[in-house]
Order: sequence, then structure tokens, then C-alpha cells
Amino acid sequence: MSPSPDATAGRTCPLRYRYGPQAIASAPARAADVLYVIGGLYGNVAALDVIEQMAAQETGTVTLCFNGDFNWFNVDDTGFREINARVLRHDAITGNVEAELPVEGDDAGCGCAYPPEVSGEVVERSNRIHARLKATAQRHPDLLVQLAALPMLARYQVGDCRVGVVHGDAESLAGWRFAVDQIGRPEQATWLAEAFGTAQVDVFASTHTCEPVLHQAATPRPSAVINNGAAGMPNAGGALPGLITRVSARPSPHAASHGAQIAGVHVDALPVHYDQVRWLSLFTANWPAQSDAHASYFGRISGLRAAAAAC
Repeated sequence: MSPSPDATAGRTCPLRYRYGPQAIASAPARAADVLYVIGGLYGNVAALDVIEQMAAQETGTVTLCFNGDFNWFNVDDTGFREINARVLRHDAITGNVEAELPVEGDDAGCGCAYPPEVSGEVVERSNRIHARLKATAQRHPDLLVQLAALPMLARYQVGDCRVGVVHGDAESLAGWRFAVDQIGRPEQATWLAEAFGTAQVDVFASTHTCEPVLHQAATPRPSAVINNGAAGMPNAGGALPGLITRVSARPSPHAASHGAQIAGVHVDALPVHYDQVRWLSLFTANWPAQSDAHASYFGRISGLRAAAAAC
């Protein structure tokens, strides 16, 4: 009998990915004046340049927290080293992409834990993309040591707002319960309220599912889940560019695409208007036509169409 699709590499969620909301409650809180949460950079150095420029234009002190999957398309040695050297100067937590780079073997594939609605072809291509990235990573053992040491979550205090930063959801590094097609379901409401209560946060900032979400939960204290989608790729079917999450009591000097006020602070999604021509050139140098990443992502990256879920 052939194995279930859920048992294949790229669909499983390893036990070591699981932490639960209690771990978020127990994490030490770091104070931040202006917090940028940057998920799904995917190796886009052009987007990283713009994000750093945006931070420099803030009037307050900015904390950059990269919440995983900052690697993906950067399979060349120069791109891999530049992205990781620059990201690791800041706060960072691991995404499934980074979590699988130091691991021997490929049992979890890309570690995305894709749901059943994502096609097998997409999953297989993602596993091959990750295998190529992993081969590059092996040539940079100093960076692998740093990536292996990254935590799976972080906690911040921004004014009166308690922020839990995760890659996936409140339960797991590769969880999908903060996805746009999951979070608003009535059967999720009780779980979500309990997750906020147990984690003792007002905001969950996540990424992983690669589509933006802003969902205000039915909790005694005002609370919200914000998922930036992807910092390094277009969002919402190309209607929005790259996005990052900003949390601060200070108003943003940059126009937000959407946002809310939670616990007295601004919780906003900020567009990242990176140099598209430059990024397409860097992308196609590594991933020309007929390659796995080109097949899965070029339409989305070029703005021609929405792509399947990212890793």
C-alpha cells in the first residue's frame, strides 16, 4: 500500500517543531519601540535593502525581527552568505526552511507541512528547491551553526502591547491555523481565544502561509493575528507588493496597506516596494525557465499570476 500523502516529505510537521502557546508565555519579553516583523524574505536581497531603508526613516529605535524563511531562492553562494550575514545581525527566529538546513537527511523535505489542498507537484518542487538550498548551506558551516541555534519563537513588549512572534501558528513552527482560509472559521474561535489567553499576548505576528491576514479575535482584551504573507514576494494575487508587519505606539512614516490599533499601539502591514527588475534578474540567474522555483513562483514574482502556497 502506498503511503498517505500526509506522510510524505514536505507534508509532515516534525515533533520538534511543536512548542504550544505556553512556551510563548514563558519566553522572556524584549522591549521594543518600533518592531518590524519580517517573514518570508525568501532570499530577496532587493527587498532587504528597502526594509533597512524603511527602518532608517523611522524616528524611534527600530528592532528588526526576521520570523523565518528568509532563505529560499538564494541558492548561489554569494546570495546565501549575504542574506544570512545581514539577517543574523538582527533578531531572528527559525522558519521551516532554516530548521531543515542543518538536519541530516531529508525526511521532512522542506518542512512546510503543506495541507492536502496543495498539489503534490508543488510539494515535490518545494522539496527539490530546499535540497538545492541545503547543498549550498553545507558550504557555509559558520552560518549553519548560527541558523541551528535560532529559537522557534520570540516575545516582545511594545508599549502596553504583548507580541508573540512565531513562524507558523501558536502551536507549531509549521502550523497553518493562522492561514487566511483557516483563521476565520467558527470552529477556530475557541482555540484562538485559548491560544491568546495561554500565550498571554495581545498580538500574534506570523508568516509561513505566504498570504496576508489581519484577524481581530473575540477575546476579553482586544487582540489580533497579523500574518505579513511574504516580505520578498507580491501578496494578495499581486495586488500588494512585499509586506512586513510593524508594531509601535508611534505612527508609521510609511503608508500602511492595512492595520489595526491593539492595546494602544499601531499594528500595521507595510508595503515593501523593492526593485522588481533587479530582483527578477537575481531570481532568474538561479532559477531559469523550466526550473522548479520558476515553475512554482515566477508567475507570482513577476506579477503575472498568484502562485501556489510558498514554503
